Amino acid sequence: MSNLLDQVILGNPIQNYFILAIVLLFVSMIKRYLSQWLANLLFKEVRKWAPDIDQQEFSYLLLRPLEFFFLLVAFMLTIDHLNFPPELNITVYNGFSLKGILSTLLELALTVSIIWIILRVIDFVSLMISKSADLLHDKTDNQFIVFFRDFFKAIVFIFGAIAFIRILFGAVLVNKIIAGLGIGAAALALAAKESIENLICSFIIFFDKPFRVGDTVKVDAYQGAVEKIGLRSTRIRTQDKTFVTVPNKKMVDSILDNISLRTQQRAVFRLEVAGDTTADNLLKVLQDFKALLKQHDKIADGFIVNLNDFTKDTYVIQVIYLTNVIEGVPFNQLKSEINLGFIKILESHGVKLSSTTVEIHEK
Repeated sequence: MSNLLDQVILGNPIQNYFILAIVLLFVSMIKRYLSQWLANLLFKEVRKWAPDIDQQEFSYLLLRPLEFFFLLVAFMLTIDHLNFPPELNITVYNGFSLKGILSTLLELALTVSIIWIILRVIDFVSLMISKSADLLHDKTDNQFIVFFRDFFKAIVFIFGAIAFIRILFGAVLVNKIIAGLGIGAAALALAAKESIENLICSFIIFFDKPFRVGDTVKVDAYQGAVEKIGLRSTRIRTQDKTFVTVPNKKMVDSILDNISLRTQQRAVFRLEVAGDTTADNLLKVLQDFKALLKQHDKIADGFIVNLNDFTKDTYVIQVIYLTNVIEGVPFNQLKSEINLGFIKILESHGVKLSSTTVEIHEK
């Protein structure tokens, strides 16, 4: 039996292959438990900062990348004690040997596992902060977390790409690329001018906060609710339920009206009554209009009811009143109720409208 294990196959004793197989089998059997143990150990520390996070969520993020990492490290440490078979050390293509290619693939796999773990850590940190942000009921904080999660992931991917280039082509090429970036930085910045401006404006939006996710804004000809603030653009759901993408630079540089920040709503009612209406009836109509607005609990004090203008054929009555912010259907119902009240007052005094238009608008 001893002689059998000492026999050399492909440059290594059979005993070494058995050791490799046993180590990999053992690690494969315990990698789930080892990863779970490490995840539980980390969870005990993490729970101090995020008591609301669920252990299952935390384990789901880290188990698979940790298992892959442990198995790969065990394989690399074990195979390092084996001699590469001289029979297989052949030139595959243009001076690249099979040994060098396999070694490069292992380095790439290890790099992928480390990047995978880092990405999962970023996901976990964002999840942990998001749990705390949910307690504040502020959608902007959650969007802020998503924004920086994507930002840091992009940075990790960039460094990962540099690591891949270094493994595949060596440090010399990486240094040349970095030097080339320094030489071509001006041309690159000029070509990506708008993208860089939008990225900078996205940071301005998050820190200056002219609007938040969920706010109703009006910029240029578009009005709607902000659904997402990204690295390059802001997404707005318009009143027509279309989905408009506006570059962040325009959101910063344009005159933006944040309708959600208004403290009151303003309604303007303008009507033209017939020119044969007597002055006494006009006075009674104005007084009754004021009484109607005064007795309504949703209308603020300081409303205006006056005879704004007149011509040879019409008298122009103007009504301006303010309400609390009651957008949508409730505000339209209020206007309808007030308008019907105005019509009843006109009918009670026998005052007829002119044949010209009646204008009603809000702000």
